[in-house]
Amino acid sequence: MSVTLCAELPTTALSELLKPYQLEIHQVKSNREIPGSFWGESEAGLIENRLYVQPQTPVHSALHEACHYICMDRSRREQLDTDAGGDYEEENAVCYLQLLLSDHLTEYGREQHFQDMDEWGYTFRLGSAKRWFYEDAEDAKQWLIDKKLINFNEIPKWKLRDE
Repeated sequence: MSVTLCAELPTTALSELLKPYQLEIHQVKSNREIPGSFWGESEAGLIENRLYVQPQTPVHSALHEACHYICMDRSRREQLDTDAGGDYEEENAVCYLQLLLSDHLTEYGREQHFQDMDEWGYTFRLGSAKRWFYEDAEDAKQWLIDKKLINFNEIPKWKLRDE
C-alpha cells in the first residue's frame, strides 16, 4: 500500500494550511507513539488544538483528524483527547472537507487525495472516494454549508464550527 506521507509535503505545508483553524502541528519522531492517535501506529493524533503527526503519517490521516477538529462543536473541541467522536453526517462532512482542503496543499491536491483514500481503504457506497465526492456527497456538502464552514461554491471559510 502506497499513500502520500507527511514527510513528502513541504515542511510547513500542514501548519500553514491549518493555521486559520488554530490547530498546532506537533511533529513526533519516527517510530514513536503518536499522542492522541485513535487508530495507533502512524495515524495522526488529536489532543485539544494539537495535531500530532510523524514523517510516516499519511497526509489523508492528518487532514481527516484536522477536519474532525474543524467540524466538531466547541464543547467537544474543549474536551478533545484522542476520540473526535461525531455522528454519521459529521463523518461524511469531515471526509468532504478534507478533500476540499487538500487542494490547498502544495504538491498534493484532490486527485492524489482521492487515490490515497481509495488505497487506504475508505469505503464509499459507489466504490471510490472520487465517485462519492462528485455523485453522492450532496448531504456532506450541505452539512458544511449549514455549519458555515464552506460557501455554496465549496470554498472553505477558514473558521471553526461555532456552535
